[in-house]
Amino acid sequence: MLLVLFIFVVLLLIRIPIAIVLGITSVSYILISDSIGLLNTVPQRLFTSLQSYGLLAIPLFMLAGELMNSGGITKRLVHFAKVLFGHYRAGLAYVNVVANMFLASIIGSATAQIAMMSKVMVPAMEEEGYKRSFGAATTAAASLLGPIIPPSMLFIIYGVQSGTSIGTMFIAGIIPGILLGFAFILVIVYLGYRYQLPRSEKEPFKNVLGASLKIIPALLVPGIIIVGIISGVFTPTESAAIACFIGLLVGLFLYKDLKIKDFPDILVNTAMTTATVTLLISMANIFGWVLTFEGIPQMIASAMIGITENPLLFLLLTNVLLLLIGTVIDGIAALIILVPIFMPLLVTYSIDPVHFGIIICINLTIGLLTPPAGTGLFIASSIGQVKIEELIKALFPFLTVSIAVLIILTVWPDLVLWIPNLMNGFFVLR
Repeated sequence: MLLVLFIFVVLLLIRIPIAIVLGITSVSYILISDSIGLLNTVPQRLFTSLQSYGLLAIPLFMLAGELMNSGGITKRLVHFAKVLFGHYRAGLAYVNVVANMFLASIIGSATAQIAMMSKVMVPAMEEEGYKRSFGAATTAAASLLGPIIPPSMLFIIYGVQSGTSIGTMFIAGIIPGILLGFAFILVIVYLGYRYQLPRSEKEPFKNVLGASLKIIPALLVPGIIIVGIISGVFTPTESAAIACFIGLLVGLFLYKDLKIKDFPDILVNTAMTTATVTLLISMANIFGWVLTFEGIPQMIASAMIGITENPLLFLLLTNVLLLLIGTVIDGIAALIILVPIFMPLLVTYSIDPVHFGIIICINLTIGLLTPPAGTGLFIASSIGQVKIEELIKALFPFLTVSIAVLIILTVWPDLVLWIPNLMNGFFVLR
């Protein structure tokens, strides 16, 4: 097992894609342990890991995001945020956070959001007089809202892995997402007045009104998704299909920015992203299966129970473990590997799986922006054209408040569970 661990670490250090690392490590274990018979089961495991109705939401939400981006919804969301908040000190930084909160309800992926918004916001902020490192850091931090505010790809995968209602996970993400957004705004308020960051001219009322009217069709998508899931009219997977339909109508007929000639690129981008995610899910499933075969989950469970029987202390220790894991392993891969390990422990400690799902997803999302292997960190550095050390320094205040929010949500589970419990009193969440 030590040789397999060595192979895993070396492959990570030379920056082989994580899906390939997991696959090579798993096959290496089977060969080294002389369990050749397990190779016959690998193809079946790869296939069955994707046999879930809930996972169908991933390509559909990816498609919805592509349609909305090509259909002009993204730029109108950014413009709307700028009209409302651009005239405050550090106004474009507020715009960055608010626009990312809007986009989080459409895209659901932090890395996709970092890539998209870095192209738009970093040059715009530099033009207005902000340091490029601050623009990139604000964009990367605000993109953490992508996997927390529903719909979220991480929530979908967690729901499938754990058997938890995806609809309930979506609803539970609302307050944590708002808290994170508010925490980032407080950071910007402090930095804005400390460093006298720039501000834009205040827009006349007619511009504010015009931007507000233009944004209504764009806000239909998250609104219909949330209302539909809460009311039980459709499942999260069905809501993804409806989001695609609305995005298509808005882009083609209302905003008229979406053209038929854009469809091939939209479909290819959707297919490429979906293939990347599903390959990762399959390989991580094989890796998790190997860990189970070796008895690693049982060892971790015994160790955790041996350390403490207190549920809160268990969650705080889990936070530390997850933050460390998130620095070296992709969030989706870590989620698929860790959920089967932790689920039996939730029963032992009487922890709500929805509460734990939010905690694990926030942890692994923060890991996207922490060295040495944070994927989002390298995307923001590359697209924003900022040195990685400068970016890390500028990110520090945002990461600090992110961890503070994580601790608050860990200590007070009612912040996560209040809306789902309220909704369950009236509707059946699916």
